[in-house]
Amino acid sequence: MFGMFRREANVRITHDRQPSRTLLAGFSTLGLAGLTAADYLVDHLELEETGHVRVEGLPSITPFENGRPRHPIRLFSRPDLDVTVLVSELFVPPYLGEPFATEVLDWTESHGTEEIAILSGIPIAHGPEDHRTFYIATDDYRNRRLEGSDVPSMGAGFLDGAHAALIEQAIDSPLGVGVFVTPVHPQSVDVEAALRLVETIEDIYDLGVDSEPLKQFAEEVRQYYTELADRIERQEVDMPDDRMYM
Repeated sequence: MFGMFRREANVRITHDRQPSRTLLAGFSTLGLAGLTAADYLVDHLELEETGHVRVEGLPSITPFENGRPRHPIRLFSRPDLDVTVLVSELFVPPYLGEPFATEVLDWTESHGTEEIAILSGIPIAHGPEDHRTFYIATDDYRNRRLEGSDVPSMGAGFLDGAHAALIEQAIDSPLGVGVFVTPVHPQSVDVEAALRLVETIEDIYDLGVDSEPLKQFAEEVRQYYTELADRIERQEVDMPDDRMYM
């Protein structure tokens, strides 16, 4: 059905610095939790842009700030920190997940990267007790990073798109891949979900990231939506039942 809209994708990675042994990745998905978390890590670790990824054949966006455009998928690193962060503001549709993952894995394999950690939100029905981070990981990643960790495994389900392709191709390779997921509210940017992902990465990798500013921002966002919901509820109570003659 959707084949008529598909074009052959050409994924090209350009980088100015040798990538690190660990690649952390955040993609644009519902709730933007992974993207927000990755962007926060870049800011608070003071990483420098060291490359970008181009996906030709995909309807693109060009984000900009203060009048300056930037690549939608960027790589960040720092000479004294063995971590590279991939920030993708461009949504990678499921049908391009495999070619995108293949190019990324070829690139990481040829440059000595040993593991990939993907940060993501999942828009599922959940209660307050489910506000935590779960993992789906290959055996080698789990043995290397998650032994003794408090992060629980995700029960059962399916991944799709780039996340699925990255971890599926890594099952039979020396590269370890872990996907960290947390429930999100997809109607807006879920900052609290992003905070959970940042705190999980800090617990596992001990990068020295202070999550307090993000925590304060998450509280401000939560308070805003709570007050907004209260105002809407009050307005609905004050509305007459019969609005025919309003």
